[in-house]
Amino acid sequence: MEDQPVSSMTLKLLGLCINHLKAPQNPNTMKDLEAPDAMKRSDPPTIRVLPRFVASSFFVLAFTYICYTLILVYPSHSYTEHFRRPFIPSLQPLKTLGHTNHLQNPKPETSNETQLHHVFFGIAASAKLWEHRKDYIKTWWRPDEARGFVWLDKPVKRDSEGDKALPPVKISGDTSRFKYSHKKGDRSAIRISRIVSETVRLGVEGVRWIVLGDDDTVFVLDNLIRVLRKYDHNQFYYIGSSSESHIQNIQFSCNMAYGGGGFAISYALAKVLAQMQDQCIQRYPELYGSDDRIQACMTELGVPLTKEIGFHQFDVHGNVFGLLAAHPIAPVVSIHHLDLIGPIFPNVNQVQALQRLKVPTKLDSAALMQQSVCYDKSKNWTVSVSWGYTVQIFRGLIPARLVERPARTFRNWYPNADHVAFEFNSRPVSNDVCQRPLLYMLSNALYNPSTNQTASEYVRFDKARYPRCKGKEADISQIQRVDVLKKRNPNMWDKAPRRNCCRILPSEEKGTLVIDVDECREGELINST
Repeated sequence: MEDQPVSSMTLKLLGLCINHLKAPQNPNTMKDLEAPDAMKRSDPPTIRVLPRFVASSFFVLAFTYICYTLILVYPSHSYTEHFRRPFIPSLQPLKTLGHTNHLQNPKPETSNETQLHHVFFGIAASAKLWEHRKDYIKTWWRPDEARGFVWLDKPVKRDSEGDKALPPVKISGDTSRFKYSHKKGDRSAIRISRIVSETVRLGVEGVRWIVLGDDDTVFVLDNLIRVLRKYDHNQFYYIGSSSESHIQNIQFSCNMAYGGGGFAISYALAKVLAQMQDQCIQRYPELYGSDDRIQACMTELGVPLTKEIGFHQFDVHGNVFGLLAAHPIAPVVSIHHLDLIGPIFPNVNQVQALQRLKVPTKLDSAALMQQSVCYDKSKNWTVSVSWGYTVQIFRGLIPARLVERPARTFRNWYPNADHVAFEFNSRPVSNDVCQRPLLYMLSNALYNPSTNQTASEYVRFDKARYPRCKGKEADISQIQRVDVLKKRNPNMWDKAPRRNCCRILPSEEKGTLVIDVDECREGELINST
């Protein structure tokens, strides 16, 4: 419905109507409509009461009719905003997030498998943005376990107490001798690309992998280790992922690991790269960034990109809810562009949102944001569980092949590009509120060690009134909370990739939906029919 001009008198009358409808209907309020006392004394009782009663009743009915008509024509602000607000409106969490000690999900060091201390990080940063972006690094860095440096262009002030949770700082070497000719780029690309060579020259012992990323990137460390364990660090491996933007990949390379999303280079390969990188860089002054310089040198070494789709460059703008709620069947390794995308949880800033994500990450990092789809056929609902992040309930029975496509809550990296410019399938967000899911965001998560089971709670954050939708579906708005039970399975990625299955359980608590998430049983299908 399009906006229509509303006069101030109409708005005042509308306000009176709303107050009237909210007020309890007490017979005593009719006294205000009675005649003055002088008129009461002069008329017989039957003559006084009957006309007054009829007139009052007529006035109340007419007034109520006018009120309802105005509300239908000019809905209240909150009601209208419910239909026009962004796909993810704001909500304060109903419960304080639980806290738990870190649970080391990958296998303990009882073998020769890669552990976190075998990885050495090179984090590209700038002094200009350091004070702001160091808070991102604090949300994922483990000072007692992780190793690496933040590489800056010049020294910064360090807070001896507040910066204990951060990696130590190194100042990059001088790159003024290198040629750089890209008109829209920045010479810092040369400095950042040389982090690999400068790290190798430090001669740090016990390194198997060098992992590069930006200061506006968050890593899920346990999942990074899970990915790296699949590969032999003594071989030449260059591991990362492409951009979400098809145009970006065409412009740079479909075979390039995007540096913001992070990538890993086996130490055997890093040592060879360090021997030739400076000469290689001089051969490509026209390139834009650090990551395409690395890829150009990898091409000269004959090493292809090994793609792991859990590294997320996130070359998109706006709300990435749709991407995270329909995460591909792969462990979440990184999230980039934290300054450009909206906070991944509503009504908090980005750092607070990342702190919230730490709770499920500690409990069961392997399952983080993994999507399960199930159906309540008695109510005609489709339920999507993105563990540790969100639950969506759709009206109707929707095939899983559609639910697994990210909803386009985000915009393309290039403003004039449409949805066909993405590197993945997506689905539009419907203009019809009855076709949109009701959303429930993570509120709390706990772990029961005796049963090896997590219990995560998701609360409905949009309390606005939902319309009555046509169809045979049960009313979803009665559900205020979703409880998800799930057994931890830190070794789930040691098997062939497969979604977990979810099952709706009986619930004795009104307004609560209870769901069990686990490995699919033999013969179990994610079937809407």
